[in-house]
Amino acid sequence: PDGYVYDPDGISGEKVDFMLQLRASNMDTVKPFAEKFGVQYFPGKKPWEQKVDIAIPCAIQNELDLEDAKMLVANGCKLIAEASNMGLTTDATIYALKHIIFAPGKAVNAGGVSVSGLEMTQNSMRIGWTKEEVDAKLKQIMTNIHETCVKFGEEPDGKINYQKGANISGFVKVAEAMLAQGIV
Repeated sequence: PDGYVYDPDGISGEKVDFMLQLRASNMDTVKPFAEKFGVQYFPGKKPWEQKVDIAIPCAIQNELDLEDAKMLVANGCKLIAEASNMGLTTDATIYALKHIIFAPGKAVNAGGVSVSGLEMTQNSMRIGWTKEEVDAKLKQIMTNIHETCVKFGEEPDGKINYQKGANISGFVKVAEAMLAQGIV
């Protein structure tokens, strides 16, 4: 986009609807949002300069680079949750891992993939779960992912390296599946 907007009241309801209209217009601009709702507009900039507790890059690959990561840490950010595939550059990931909690995309994004799997299960079994049932199953899946990341990602100092935990967890699952199939 042409920059970003900062709305201290949050963006919900009518504001989300308007933002979706802007996106659908293919004009790649957020300035009209700032004008309509009287919020701050930062032309040609990325939102990572704001003081936040949590940053969630969720738009494009390599959206957050090393300088952005340094700025977030300097401004007191406590956690980066990578909600897009490879939302951080390699340098930004390495920096974040050393300074704050970093939740990698492979763990953060698992919810969407899991719900797709639940939908396929419903279809193959010709059953239908309520929204509440799907939500409960998703919460259990995400809780298990978190617990597994903690199990494999705990460092000697007690801190959790979620990237390491997610990577080791994935490796263990593949290895166990290969052993169960008699491949190894």
